[in-house]
Amino acid sequence: MFDAPVLTGLASRSGIVDEAEERALVAAIDATDLTPFRFQGWMGRRLTSSFGFSYDFETQRAARADPIPDWLLPIRDRMAAFAGIDAGSLIQALLIRYDPGAGIGWHRDRPIYERVVGFSLGAPADMRFRRRRPKGGFDRVSLPLEPRGAYHLSGEARHDWEHSIVETDRTRWSVTVRSASARGRAILV
Repeated sequence: MFDAPVLTGLASRSGIVDEAEERALVAAIDATDLTPFRFQGWMGRRLTSSFGFSYDFETQRAARADPIPDWLLPIRDRMAAFAGIDAGSLIQALLIRYDPGAGIGWHRDRPIYERVVGFSLGAPADMRFRRRRPKGGFDRVSLPLEPRGAYHLSGEARHDWEHSIVETDRTRWSVTVRSASARGRAILV
């Protein structure tokens, strides 16, 4: 079936931005204060910058960050329209530059966040999903992340499956925006 989701709660769309917008967004992301990702004493090869809220993996706490910049708001609005949600509900933005050899290991986004909407710039990559089977092993699926394409995680894809991003040999950038969960609204808003 054409356009059938890879798994329930996962949607994707190509061409969320055009090539000129991609170049401008890459320059804007690189102009932010990108810092190495830190996780429990480990420093990752990807560089990140958070707006609205940030999450400190050392203290396991969220904190207010600088507001989402004006140049990113039209993209946030477009991503919200793609996901069918109110743009104002997307309270956090994460910018990432993946230099060659950088990826993301298996994880679920923090439970303070609910909807996760992202898009890719630069090199293509694969987003992998896995879910533990009751009797051992994993169910696995993969979604190609094409440059200028978007994805939306909700429901089962967001809560029941872990995801990871495969390392690439070329630079890739991404923008991820998130809404607050009920738990997150009690803490963040």
